[in-house]
Amino acid sequence: MRNKYYNEAVVGNEKLKVTYTKNGELLRLIYGTIDFKQFIETYHVGLKVNDSALVYLHDDINNSYNQEYIEDTNVLITNIYNSYFKLKVVQKDFVPLKDNVLIKEYTLINENNIDLNVDLLAYSKAYANLNNDTCGYVKNDILIQYNHDYSICTFSKNKISSVQINGSKDSFPTGKVWGKDYVGMSSDSAISYNLDVIKPGEETKIILYVYVNDNSKKGVIRELEQEVDRIKKLDSVKLEEDTIKYWQKFVKDHDKLKINKTDLSYKIKNIYNRSILFFPLLSNSETGGISAGFEVDEFKTKCGRYSYCWPRDAAFITEALDIVGMEEQTEKFYSVFCKMTQNKNGMWEQRFYTDGRLAPSWGYQIDETASVVFGAYAHYKVTKDKKFLKDNLKMFESAISFIQKYVDDLLSETPKMSKSYNLWEENEGVALYSMASCYAAFSAMHRIYTALQQMMLNNKGTVDHINKQLKMLEKYSGLVKEYSENKFYDESKNSYVRNLEDGKMDSSMIGAIIPCKMLKIDDERVKNTIERINMTLRTYTGGYLRYEGDHYMEGKYPWPIATLWMAWYYLEVGENDKALECFNFVVNSATNLGYLGEQVNNETMQPAWIFGLTWSHAMFLITLNKLIDRDLL
Repeated sequence: MRNKYYNEAVVGNEKLKVTYTKNGELLRLIYGTIDFKQFIETYHVGLKVNDSALVYLHDDINNSYNQEYIEDTNVLITNIYNSYFKLKVVQKDFVPLKDNVLIKEYTLINENNIDLNVDLLAYSKAYANLNNDTCGYVKNDILIQYNHDYSICTFSKNKISSVQINGSKDSFPTGKVWGKDYVGMSSDSAISYNLDVIKPGEETKIILYVYVNDNSKKGVIRELEQEVDRIKKLDSVKLEEDTIKYWQKFVKDHDKLKINKTDLSYKIKNIYNRSILFFPLLSNSETGGISAGFEVDEFKTKCGRYSYCWPRDAAFITEALDIVGMEEQTEKFYSVFCKMTQNKNGMWEQRFYTDGRLAPSWGYQIDETASVVFGAYAHYKVTKDKKFLKDNLKMFESAISFIQKYVDDLLSETPKMSKSYNLWEENEGVALYSMASCYAAFSAMHRIYTALQQMMLNNKGTVDHINKQLKMLEKYSGLVKEYSENKFYDESKNSYVRNLEDGKMDSSMIGAIIPCKMLKIDDERVKNTIERINMTLRTYTGGYLRYEGDHYMEGKYPWPIATLWMAWYYLEVGENDKALECFNFVVNSATNLGYLGEQVNNETMQPAWIFGLTWSHAMFLITLNKLIDRDLL
């Protein structure tokens, strides 16, 4: 099994998501939710031309590549040109809105002056393990790779010319697959289609369908074949047209910022539109859970995996969703996902699957709980929907109660609660950002009660309760602020530091200013801190590192999140040129398809890790909105 680190493009609908490399190789086929489950370990398509060995479409020394989306859609085009055979291949990948099938259309154009006899071959290796024994089966021109629960089917309207169930890994590179078996205990199999002769100047077309079948709903033997027959009868041209229209309308409906597509703002518009198209592919439409990104490291060789929902990340992401008019998705996150995932004691754990089940975690973070409260209030400021606050009041109160206990324990002489991890989940202890998030939660809760007071005037008991809670919140806000100002300011460095243990500079400290508003922006101590962040975290390209001495992924690359956080600060103090420098650094780091990474390689100015980090896209939209509000773009 190889590591597949970079999802450079993605297509999909609510249930089926597919990721690709920049050369058009299918990396991951995910059905169900964004984070569960995957089916394909390897999926390769190649051509045998005349007497050649296999020409892998995604990887050949004579191939050149160009990839793009049809404008404002999730329909992916990968243009491949083989200079040896002078053969152009246009690969088009998309998933229709209502049918959970990947459509892979290949148009082959002979730009040579000789005839080209072409076979197209597909090799599929499905995931298999002790509890998921996958076998191969070919019937009625369908390659069915089945296990107990699901089947993956590859088929075409063309007839299969040859098939190999067992041993296809070795024969596939030769361009010839063969075998006597129609069924076998192999998780990988290959099929071949003869496309006949393509004469000079002519073209031919073939469509591969990749369909995932839930065996509990449609049996493998007869019902699955009926479903395949139904899919074959669908008008693929009409499906493509409908898919294009849907996504283009989706972008138009959510284009709330109305950026003019001039040469100056083309890159900005590209990221902006891609963010709008990306968010629904990362969201669970039933629960409102939002994934941090598509999975990149199943074997945890570099990280603890990514395709989960962090409540803390989501508090920033939901603000971005509101900016582009996806308020219903935001409300679902708080009213459904957060309610179903809140612990009995009021806290939220570190991370979850988007269906609400607890995901693998390694410790609690107080800012996960605090973020839900101030994130929900930020949503209310957009919608002014008091019913939303009232319906979720008990959830907010339970969260605040847990945060109170955390603060009480922290201020006691003998703390008993477990230490909280910091924002970056690498250090246990007491962090400035963690305390600032508690302050923001207390402040947000104060405003929530204030907003609801008028609705409760007829109930004296409720009014008395609210008044009591308002006093408590004022008290705890003051305690947290006083504690932070006393504990986190280092006189020897003449600046705030990130925690009580190592005293390092950290970009998340800006969060104590924005959005948490615990530290005053015009305070000289804050200004000194910003100056020190610039001295220690700003790279020569203008991007900012996460924190001093970062070791994750070598710790040498700037993060869009950190850089955009600095842009927020500069906008608040009126240093617009510096804010634009930070913003433009992130814009220039996007891929040609409009994806923002988690980190940026200073040498190439391209993502160094994670193509399409949801939090990065969210911070981009929030910053973009601030720039437009100030008429800076």
